[in-house]
Amino acid sequence: MQALLISTAAVAIAEIGDKTQLLSLVLAAKYRRPVPICLGILVATLANHALAGWFGAAASAWLTPDVLKWVIVVSFLAIGLWTLVPDKLDDVDGGLRRHGSVFLTTTVAFFVAEMGDKTQVATVVLGAQYEPLWQVVAGTTVGMLLANVPVVWLGARFADRLPLRATRIAAAVLFIALAIWVALS
Repeated sequence: MQALLISTAAVAIAEIGDKTQLLSLVLAAKYRRPVPICLGILVATLANHALAGWFGAAASAWLTPDVLKWVIVVSFLAIGLWTLVPDKLDDVDGGLRRHGSVFLTTTVAFFVAEMGDKTQVATVVLGAQYEPLWQVVAGTTVGMLLANVPVVWLGARFADRLPLRATRIAAAVLFIALAIWVALS
């Protein structure tokens, strides 16, 4: 259960103010159909994070335990510092078809936007650090949904009231604390 809980908390906090959360807000404002948007986020996150978690687990098999430990420490520190930098939404839907299904548009846009994102990198690192892998993927997916589903349902009405700076600092502290914990264990 430790892998599930840590993965959920890490991604839920790191996702606040992230570009994929901004994408959720844009999709909610544009389409006003929360169910297919939330389902698209679920499918895209499961697919993306399953690949990322598998890659992290595979990398852990290739590296010696000592090397893996320090790769994880440096990765958690880097993610912690990266979390302090606010994200911007740079047309992450990439001009997807205007007349396609909301579910498909959300799934593709979310999957692509998550590529190389800090929550995907965190999933790679968590997949390398924790077992079983299904708990990591389930946890990061639940964390992503915890951060994005309320945004989709509440839309722009409350988004401007989120304390994004404080949340970014809390996420950074969480990742740095994980780095210290791994370094000392």
